[in-house]
Amino acid sequence: MSATAMRRTVLAASAVSLALLVTACGGGEQGGEDKEAAKGGTKSEKPAAKTLTAAELEKLVVAKGDVEGHQITKPGKADVFAPGSVSVDKAECDAVGQVLSALPAGKPAATVQRLVVQESAASKKGMPSMEELAEMTEKEAEQATLDSLDITKTMTSLWSYDADGAEQTLTTLREAGKKCAGGFTMTVAGEKQQVTKVTEEKVAAGEDAVAWTVGTKQDGSAGETKVVVLRQGSTLAGFSSFNIAAVTRGEAFEQPTAVIDAQATKLG
Repeated sequence: MSATAMRRTVLAASAVSLALLVTACGGGEQGGEDKEAAKGGTKSEKPAAKTLTAAELEKLVVAKGDVEGHQITKPGKADVFAPGSVSVDKAECDAVGQVLSALPAGKPAATVQRLVVQESAASKKGMPSMEELAEMTEKEAEQATLDSLDITKTMTSLWSYDADGAEQTLTTLREAGKKCAGGFTMTVAGEKQQVTKVTEEKVAAGEDAVAWTVGTKQDGSAGETKVVVLRQGSTLAGFSSFNIAAVTRGEAFEQPTAVIDAQATKLG
């Protein structure tokens, strides 16, 4: 493969990966019965957590300078999908599809989001020029191009719920992750993609949390997204993260722990 053709192939693959990243906010199920009586009234003895407003969430979401080595900005319209633009072929998987796309599960009272970007030293050098690629061997050109794509993007969301909505929503997510471990089909902004697997991961953050590695495939290109949702009081913090180079190479990458820890700290 020529350097030019290889560069185009990698760019095409990364474009698909970016499309997967930009999914982010909405829908899902709420459910569950009131179990206070069965638990001896322990819940009634605990003060209800305050439902935060959008203005309050703005003060608590991660901001510039909160995570060393990361750029934090408000996402633009091109960075997120609109509520209602994500659907799934299995109703029980809707909550997973929503948070994978950085949309909220359930019906939050208020939401805010930030796009958090971590660039490697190699990626900061940028994509090699055509002239530079022409002077490299095929292997060198491929390596240099992929190095320039070594960027981890994490859509970070805060969702505030009324009453015990946050707890119910997290329970729904945990159950959905188990039911949908074998995968499902989702449609995002009119385009179909396959969720090939939902693998549970360990995470220690907030009062409670769920975490998965979600495998996806679209137009022959496979990738993985790290999804974490933690609860602090009446608020859920959602993280949908992927690394462009890892997706292109088919490599695994770690949870965005620095971002998760920083956000959990701000939530208290």
